[in-house]
Amino acid sequence: MEQNNKYIRLAADLQTDSIVDGPGLRAVIWTQGCAHHCKGCQNPQTWDFNGGGLVPIEMVKDAIDELEYHTGLTFSGGDPMFQAEACNEIAEYARSKGLNIWVYTGFTFEELMKMSETNPIYLEFMKKIDVLVDGRFKLEERDLSLLFRGSRNQRLIDMKKTLSSGKVTLLNEYEYNETKYFERVPMYV
Repeated sequence: MEQNNKYIRLAADLQTDSIVDGPGLRAVIWTQGCAHHCKGCQNPQTWDFNGGGLVPIEMVKDAIDELEYHTGLTFSGGDPMFQAEACNEIAEYARSKGLNIWVYTGFTFEELMKMSETNPIYLEFMKKIDVLVDGRFKLEERDLSLLFRGSRNQRLIDMKKTLSSGKVTLLNEYEYNETKYFERVPMYV
């Protein structure tokens, strides 16, 4: 997909108040464009690289500025890695606002590392991600009991630990404690 550092192609407006696309209260960026075409995909309308609409990145940043009580930003789609440059810029901005970053991609971590050998933007983007949910959705491995993913082949990768150790480190969902994502949320009286 052609990269334009001033725009991102989105399938929808910034979604707010999600509690299913990662931990805590999240905003979701639904990118447009995906070549994986997974059987049983929940968002096949996001496959068309010419669908959705071009949105100025500055407009997305303005929408992030308006978020209240959100602890994270999730990139989904489509596949955000087809617009890695624009997503990287938005992720950098979101991190500066204290948001944690989750990314859903049909690429595996290993595929992304290989792709970063010829295009370093993939590694730059991955450095800003807290959790990468990787791998194509596989209908035959669908499992509704999984935490934040749809099929057993998909992994919740702790990117900070993975990039510092050099080996894939999974988020331990059995010891997973969401409370760390609520530290910034004020309590109502």
